[in-house]
Amino acid sequence: MFKKIFLLLALSSFAFAQVVYEPLNRDVYSFLSRLSQKSVIRFDDNIRPLSRKYIAQKLLEASDKSAQLTSLEKSELEFYKQDFYREFDLINNTQIDSTQLVYFSKDAGDRWRLFSYRDNFFSINLSPILGFTLGSRDNNKLTHTWNGLYTYGYLSDYIGFSFDFRDNTELGNSIDKNKRFTPVTGVDARTDQNIVNYSSDKMEYSEAKAIIATDWSWGSLAVGKDFLEWGYGESGLLVLSQKPPSYGFLRLDIKPTDWLRFNYIHGWLSSDVIDSSSFFYNRNGTLSFSFKKKFIANHSITITPTNGLDLSFGESMVYDNELEYLYLIPIMFFRAADHHLSRQVNAAGGNAQFFFAASSKGQIKNTHLYTTLFIDEITLSGLFDSYKQRNQLGFTLGGSVTDLPIENLTTTIEYTKIYPFVYRHYIQTKDYTSASYPLGHWIGNNADLIYAAVNFRIIRGLQATLWGQYIRKGGEGSYDQQYNMQPQPPFLFGLRKNYSYLGAEIKYEYTHELFAKLKFQTTKSSVQQEDLSFVDKRLNEFYLSIYYGL
Repeated sequence: MFKKIFLLLALSSFAFAQVVYEPLNRDVYSFLSRLSQKSVIRFDDNIRPLSRKYIAQKLLEASDKSAQLTSLEKSELEFYKQDFYREFDLINNTQIDSTQLVYFSKDAGDRWRLFSYRDNFFSINLSPILGFTLGSRDNNKLTHTWNGLYTYGYLSDYIGFSFDFRDNTELGNSIDKNKRFTPVTGVDARTDQNIVNYSSDKMEYSEAKAIIATDWSWGSLAVGKDFLEWGYGESGLLVLSQKPPSYGFLRLDIKPTDWLRFNYIHGWLSSDVIDSSSFFYNRNGTLSFSFKKKFIANHSITITPTNGLDLSFGESMVYDNELEYLYLIPIMFFRAADHHLSRQVNAAGGNAQFFFAASSKGQIKNTHLYTTLFIDEITLSGLFDSYKQRNQLGFTLGGSVTDLPIENLTTTIEYTKIYPFVYRHYIQTKDYTSASYPLGHWIGNNADLIYAAVNFRIIRGLQATLWGQYIRKGGEGSYDQQYNMQPQPPFLFGLRKNYSYLGAEIKYEYTHELFAKLKFQTTKSSVQQEDLSFVDKRLNEFYLSIYYGL
C-alpha cells in the first residue's frame, strides 16, 4: 500500500502529457533541417524519430520568422502546418466545445483524412497504406505492392500512441531477396523453400511498428517497436540506422536545460542464432526450437556549447542470453558494468562500442557540417605502432549547403570509411547486428564511400534529385585475422569490389501522404578475381511508384 502511495506521489510531481513520434521518412524532417542550417530555427534532430509536438513547435517557430523564408518555403510551411493542427492545440492547451468526427473529408486543419475523431479525452487519426511499384532491373520486369494501415492518437492527458502495419509482395526474376548490399531496409522475408507455394520469383514479408509514449516538461518515455536513427548522413548512418528491420525498444529522452540532452535506449534485437538447448519434438514428430536472446543498451549525451554547434558522446553494449538489470540503468557506464558481470573474461562479456558526433548548423551561412566517429575496438598503445594495432573504427565526414547559389537548391557531399572487422564479434550473438543486418552503415566493414547529391525543389511537393556515389569494398577476412594477426590486415585487404552509382529521382507529393515517384539508377560493379584482374558488369534499374502513406 505504501509503495503505491509513494509511486502515485512521485508520478504526480511530473506534468505528464502525450507524445506521438513522427515516422522517419516524412519530408517535414528535411524541411526543418534546412531551416536550421539557415539559422531560421534551432532543430535538435541528432536522434530520431522526433515527437509530433516538438515538430509542431518548430513549425510555429518558423511561422514567427516567415520573413526569412523563400516563397516556396512559405508554401511548404503552410502545407505541413495542416497536418499538425491537433498538436498546435496541445501546445496551446486548447479545448473543443463538441466532438469532431471526420471521414473521407477534411479535418479542422484543412487536411484530408480517411477517418479522424477527436474529443477532449481521446483523439485518433487513421490512414490507409497503399502502394504499387513497377520496375525494370537487369532488363527483367518486377513489381512491388504493399498495403496496410497507419494510425496514431492521444489518450487523456498522458498517453500518445501510434501503430503501423504493412504487408509486402515482390514479384520478378530479378528481385533482391537478401537486400544485403543496399541502403534499403532489410526484411524478414518468407523465402524458405519448405514454405507451401514457395516461388523463386516471389517474396512476401510484413512489417509492424507500434509505440506508446508519454512526456513531461523536461523529458519523455516510450516503449515500442520501430526504427531508430542516431547521427547524420545521407548515404548511411554509422551508429543506428534503418538498415535492420524494426525492433523493440525502451527509450528515454531528457532535456534538463537548453544546452544539454540525454538519450537512453534499450533494444530487443534478433540474433538469428538457434538456441541448441531449446530443441524439442512436437507431437507430429517435427522439431521446434527458439533463437538466442540478444539485446542492445545505448546512451548518449549531446552538449550545445554555442548556438548551432552540437557535440555528442555515447556508448552502447550488445549482449545476449538474459535481460541484464545493470544495462537498464540509463546512466550506468556500460563497459564497467560488463567488466563486473563477466569478471573481465572476454568470452563471458558483451560487445561494447563508443561513438562521437559533431554537427554545425548555420555557423557558416546556409551550411550544415557534420561528422561521426564509431569505435568498435581501439588499442591506444598501438596508435603509432602498426605491430600492436587493433583499431576497428569508422567515420563519416559530410556537409550540405542550401539556397546557394540558387534558392531551393541543396548540395551534399559526404565521405564514409569503415575499417576492417567493424560491427563483427567472434561470438555471433554479439555482432553489432539485428536479424543479420548491421545496426549501423549498410556498406559494412572494410569499405569506404564517397557520395554527392544535388536536390532542387521546384514547387511545393515536387522535387528532383541527382546523385552519385563510389564504393570500394575489401574482403571479409577471418576471425583469426581479426583477433590474432599482428599487424592487423590493411584497409581494403582481400579481393576487392568497386561500385559506381549514378541515379536520378523525381518525387511529387500531390497532397498529404499521396506520392508519385520516378527513379533511375545505373550501377557499374568491378569484381576482382583470383588472378587480380577485374570483371565489370552494368546494372540498370528504373522504377515508377505511386503510393499513399510512407
